[in-house]
Amino acid sequence: MRMLISFAALFLSVVLMQLSSGALGPLDALSGLALEFSRQEIGLLGSAHFLGFFIGCWWAPRLMGSVGHSRAFAAFTAAGAIGLLAHMLIVDSVAWAVMRVASGLCVAGCYTVIEAWLQAKVTNETRGRAMGIYRVIDMGASLAAQLMIGVLEPASYVSYNILAIVCCAALLPLTLTKVKQPDTPSAPRLRPRLAAQRSPLAAAGVVVAALSSASFRMVGPIYGQDVGLSPSQIAWFMAAFVLGGAVAQYPVGWLADKYDRRWVLIWLSVAAMVSCGISAGSGGLGTAGIMLTAGLFGLTTFPIYSVAAAHAHDFADSSERVELSAALMFYFALGAIAAPFTASALIEAFGPPALFGMVALGHGALVVFGLARMRARAAPTERTRYVYAPRTSFLIGRLTGRTRERDD
Repeated sequence: MRMLISFAALFLSVVLMQLSSGALGPLDALSGLALEFSRQEIGLLGSAHFLGFFIGCWWAPRLMGSVGHSRAFAAFTAAGAIGLLAHMLIVDSVAWAVMRVASGLCVAGCYTVIEAWLQAKVTNETRGRAMGIYRVIDMGASLAAQLMIGVLEPASYVSYNILAIVCCAALLPLTLTKVKQPDTPSAPRLRPRLAAQRSPLAAAGVVVAALSSASFRMVGPIYGQDVGLSPSQIAWFMAAFVLGGAVAQYPVGWLADKYDRRWVLIWLSVAAMVSCGISAGSGGLGTAGIMLTAGLFGLTTFPIYSVAAAHAHDFADSSERVELSAALMFYFALGAIAAPFTASALIEAFGPPALFGMVALGHGALVVFGLARMRARAAPTERTRYVYAPRTSFLIGRLTGRTRERDD
């Protein structure tokens, strides 16, 4: 309880930031449809968000070193709030894409500050519990953010105002805390080749994970509307995806610690292909069937990033963990930038099921590559523990690195 109170300001900022940013993607998709944006223009908004996210991951540690944690957090929050407030002032898809770059910058920057602060406060004794609470709070707030779509009217200035207010409110816990801000951590070197060198399969796995999650989060509302869901039903549709991913973490983690992680990745991808096939035909299953398929899709695709990351860390030593985590995040960001625009273009050309066709194709390629890699080298004799790895900032490796102790 004392630990929870000690981290209360950080965790409250996480909740408010996740509520604001997590609801923006689906709201933008529904607003774009209401304003008669093309599917490709809506997909461009999601890609622009992840472009800003990547820039923020790289720039945030450097800005913290220049102005400190609190000022950096305030600057990133201001960028996000400005982007939110400007939405209904300039109704143009290109202008909205620029605003989404600002929102992605805000998310990455704020999470970088929060995780740097959290890293400085945890000890070896409290790290496991603190990370467990952090993951639950982050996932819970993400789930709540999807449900907000049911009460936010698309293309409404009031709706974007509400999200901007929540975004600004995230400033209060962190900037008003009496706890002295910690020393600024050094920024991890960005070495994308490190991930490919340690595990080509893991690098491919995080790209496919981005293909799945980024396209569904940013373009899923288009699919939902095209199959006849109302805005409130789309909120539950998106929430079912997040809930499915949350439910999968424990059983998948158990499997990844017990069996060869390459087989776990391969069978997860096979299951994802099956869930894609079911989801593509879910339009005739009724509302309950569509919700269940969204949960199944999250169950089979959400854990792939963490399994791939655990497999990569099996081939790394402790001195490489932070840079390896950053390299994996780099590949995830690349996949996430490309996925929404590609998915929306396919939907426009071939209809709603094309979203799941694209994801299934990616997982099929991962299955083939995984089988090829199994013939290229044997499984590692020693393995790290499975850790659910949030895709939040390049600094997350500092928080998860010490929990990846090798199993005896």
